[in-house]
Amino acid sequence: MSHKLFKSTMIVASMTFISRILGLLREIVFASFFGATAGMDAFIVAFKIPNFLRRLFAEGAFNQAFVPVLAAQKTQVDQQQMRELIQRTMGTLGIVVFIVAIIGMLTSAVWVAIFAPGFWHDPAKFHLASGLLRITFPYLFFISLTALSGSVLNVYSRFAVPAITPVLLNICLIAAAIWLSPYFTHPVTAIAWGVLIAGVVQFLFQLPFLIRLKLLSWPRWGWRNPHVQRIIKLMVPVLFGASVVQVSLLVDTIFASFLKTGSVSWLYYSDRLMQFPLGVFGVALSTVVLPHLSKHHAKAQQGDYNRSLDWALRWVLVIGLPAAVGVGVLSMPLLVSLFHYGQFSIYDVVMSQESLIAFAVGLLFFIAVKVLVSAFYARQEMKLPVKIAVIAMLANIVLNGVLIVPLAHAGIALATSLAAALNALLLVWFLRKRKFYRPEPGWRGVSIAVVCACILMGLILWYCAAPLSDWAQWHAMSRVFHLVVLIVIGIIAYGVFTVVFGLRLRHLSR
Repeated sequence: MSHKLFKSTMIVASMTFISRILGLLREIVFASFFGATAGMDAFIVAFKIPNFLRRLFAEGAFNQAFVPVLAAQKTQVDQQQMRELIQRTMGTLGIVVFIVAIIGMLTSAVWVAIFAPGFWHDPAKFHLASGLLRITFPYLFFISLTALSGSVLNVYSRFAVPAITPVLLNICLIAAAIWLSPYFTHPVTAIAWGVLIAGVVQFLFQLPFLIRLKLLSWPRWGWRNPHVQRIIKLMVPVLFGASVVQVSLLVDTIFASFLKTGSVSWLYYSDRLMQFPLGVFGVALSTVVLPHLSKHHAKAQQGDYNRSLDWALRWVLVIGLPAAVGVGVLSMPLLVSLFHYGQFSIYDVVMSQESLIAFAVGLLFFIAVKVLVSAFYARQEMKLPVKIAVIAMLANIVLNGVLIVPLAHAGIALATSLAAALNALLLVWFLRKRKFYRPEPGWRGVSIAVVCACILMGLILWYCAAPLSDWAQWHAMSRVFHLVVLIVIGIIAYGVFTVVFGLRLRHLSR
């Protein structure tokens, strides 16, 4: 079982790694062409709003409700019934999201006023963000159908295709920034059009793979279909819970919109770096483990369910903690090497470093939450994670208000990290309280080895890293070379120290 899970996770992680590499290249291009300017602030808001709704309708509530139902049906019905369920679900979701996208385009100024109220003080920035949002909102329709198609492929263990699909978004945005931006009065308008084009391309890319599985039919309205009704019923609490999580993220943007110009962009660039390990491993692990947990629960295999969850959580610790330490210690070299070109100044590097360190504090918990929430959703237990998410959201808002005064934009990032820690700890506590999960033997030894190895790795990286003045003077290839050397040193040091402190692969394959 663990070998199959590990293989699937590595497939998704490898495809996601390629996507994240191109994602970093995308951010490098953005930083060079647009820097941390008012235009970039406006684009980030215009991109975040449809992404907020995407995570509700697609990867959030819908995916978490759809996958358990589809996985359960796969064990009970024939191919024709599966095709009909997908057909009805796609038709229903598509029509609902299409209507939402149209309304969003017509009310773009209202959305910007809600999610970036600080832009009112800069009318030019406000109107630019509203105009960009009218372009990016239809992306919601196409990316929601893309997420549905990806969920189907994941249930059928075709993990690579959905994992590689985001590469197309990065390619479209890079191309738009480089070749289209010179033709617009506001260059960032080009990447708004790139977002819309990417949504269409990603959806079309996945269709042949559904056809190959003989699961694609022309979408049909299916609101009254019993299985669609079941998905909707499961979606309601998850929708609320997902909205709580996404509102927490948008609260950061609301607070940042009142700070100096560039604050939204500094948070964005630091968040994108933090998202690299989160996306490569956290998303891959939760994507793979959800169908497996759903299957074990549907078959009443509590032992396999517990072992699968325990396996995933061990890997969260083994990968998540060193990633957090590495990102925190190497925050300055990462930002200088990747972004300090063109319009992205040393001042932007220093400001982004502050928020990146704050985000690194919560990286382990961001990854853990993805896996822990999947453990509840696989059991079709939707309400409790929602309640916990509400508590975390309220904590995030309070912490934002407290920390923004002394730490400015870094306080916003730190508040997000602390709220994620609270969310993860509460999820674990309730999983154990309800006897959904019982840690397998060996956790103490794994934890001691990982923590000690991370401390020593962090000290070595801190000692080896050169000062900012040196990094700023080096040319691009020299920066990248030194950064790669530091990363390799960190990986080797961590690997050696975990072995020295007694960690073995058998401890991760129970």
